[in-house]
Amino acid sequence: MNLRFAPADSLRGELRPPADKSISHRSAIIAAMVSEPVRIRNYLNAADTRSTLSAIQQLGAIVEERDDELIVRGVGLRDAQIPTVRIDVGNAGTLMRLLPGWLACQQGQSFKLDGDDSIRRRPIDRIAEPLELMGARIEAREGRFPPFIVHGAPLAGITYPLPVASAQVKSCVLLAGLLSDETTVVEPVPTRDHTERLLLSAGAPLQREGDPQTGYRITVGNTDELELDHVDVPGDMSSAAFLIAAGVLVKGSRLVLQGVGVNWTRSGFLRILERMGAIVLCEAEPVGGFGAGEPVSDIDVSNGPIEGTSVDADEVPLAIDELPLVALLGCFAEGQTVVRGAEELRVKESDRIETVVSGLRGLGGEIEATRDGFVVTGTGSLRGGRLAAQGDHRLALLGAVAGLASEEGVEVVGMEAADISYPTFAEDLKALHG
Repeated sequence: MNLRFAPADSLRGELRPPADKSISHRSAIIAAMVSEPVRIRNYLNAADTRSTLSAIQQLGAIVEERDDELIVRGVGLRDAQIPTVRIDVGNAGTLMRLLPGWLACQQGQSFKLDGDDSIRRRPIDRIAEPLELMGARIEAREGRFPPFIVHGAPLAGITYPLPVASAQVKSCVLLAGLLSDETTVVEPVPTRDHTERLLLSAGAPLQREGDPQTGYRITVGNTDELELDHVDVPGDMSSAAFLIAAGVLVKGSRLVLQGVGVNWTRSGFLRILERMGAIVLCEAEPVGGFGAGEPVSDIDVSNGPIEGTSVDADEVPLAIDELPLVALLGCFAEGQTVVRGAEELRVKESDRIETVVSGLRGLGGEIEATRDGFVVTGTGSLRGGRLAAQGDHRLALLGAVAGLASEEGVEVVGMEAADISYPTFAEDLKALHG
């Protein structure tokens, strides 16, 4: 589906962005590991998160969908059922990398996972290495790609330093660690911590040591059972970020985004915007905050001038999904905007360094790719044109925002890719046109 986004005169109003995708995935998986019913309020209804519901149902969980919540009746930590067919993760990279942590605990059982063409290009060796060190066995195509089989086994605790900062790999190892004697993940820099907060809420013996400058050691011990009554999923910062960027770039705009999760490990984008001089107000969690539960705030956004900035490797995990927007903002900023240390962008739904650079260049942006990021020279405007989403939901949403702020508008080729995380984006934009 091709959809054209015309230049906007202004964007004004209040809006509640979609539920957080990362927390929705994690809440469903952890709820499936609980033996008593768990109520999940505001679960994201999108393609990726529905893949997670389908997966946990294949593993024996019962999912009841009501108007404003899900009821998940799980099977407990040790009693995942063996599906009659392979588990289809669709396009959900989070599901593909987190679920094997639980499956690896199912002694003597084997589970096959597969997904769409995009997933089949995304490596799983980063989770295979720690799971095999713990005692599980992973069989993957060419040794590192889906489809792959997880063979469960008795797991031994390990201390695992992450070679690359990754919340997905960290989460996978922590879930496996629930049924080992004691497992510690050492992250070189902090990454999003939704899994840790949910495990704390569920009564898991979890400790975190360290600080935001040096990273953390997260340790989880052997767990008999998890107990979780309910989860309230906040609005998704990564989805809200596209509306925030639109509010910053479109002249005369004033937006209030309601009920957004402002966990400090997810709000790196807001700190980048602050350096750029954008007018974005909220009560974000202080850096280093941690506890059982997610902080939430309304976000007030106004249009205004911005200037270029630099984003270095230690900030990348805290704004990984929003870095394409930093490139777009850089096109309108005064001076240069540079992103470094973002090699992880090359193994997302697309090679997001190449697709973002070529996409924005095609719209008139002055942007160059580097090995681990990009350099943008701000010109204060974008001409517009066509941008192919390449099956990547973030790229589709980027093209839409670029169209609103451009001189001529942007036609997004393959806008249906946005259904992965924000299926109502076009409708929400219409509600905000002043």
